[in-house]
Amino acid sequence: MVLSAGLLLYRVDDVSVHVWIAHMGGPFWKRRPRAWSIPKGLVEHDEDPLATARREFAEEIGVPAPSGPTTDLGEHRQASGKRVRVFALEASDFTVDAVRSNTVQLELPRGSGRFVEVPEVDDARWVPLDEARELLVAGQVTALDALLQHLSR
Repeated sequence: MVLSAGLLLYRVDDVSVHVWIAHMGGPFWKRRPRAWSIPKGLVEHDEDPLATARREFAEEIGVPAPSGPTTDLGEHRQASGKRVRVFALEASDFTVDAVRSNTVQLELPRGSGRFVEVPEVDDARWVPLDEARELLVAGQVTALDALLQHLSR
């Protein structure tokens, strides 16, 4: 079973909770609904999932993840069957001038033998939690519920 790990940054103000989410790059995701994701990636072999989440955040956003204590929000299953272990981190002061994601190679069109490089992430930003519910891939919305449950304690 495939396991990914991601880092969900959040900040809380007097009015709402905001989360940091990333728009997946490449032509497949260009105009699709629910094309946003928690920055995440595959856990390699015996790698610690939190270490994976921090590594993938840096690769996809272009800057290291903020330091600080994390909360394990558990595993969340996507429609593909992939499991995503999500860690939450409060990061009220986190800002990025520009997203500088790593790239991936895609064959376009499929079967053509022609490959292009596209950014894994082409945008990332703070979004109110209610808006994130509509933007995130459906299998990750339960991580938002877990975050709210954590914050209500």
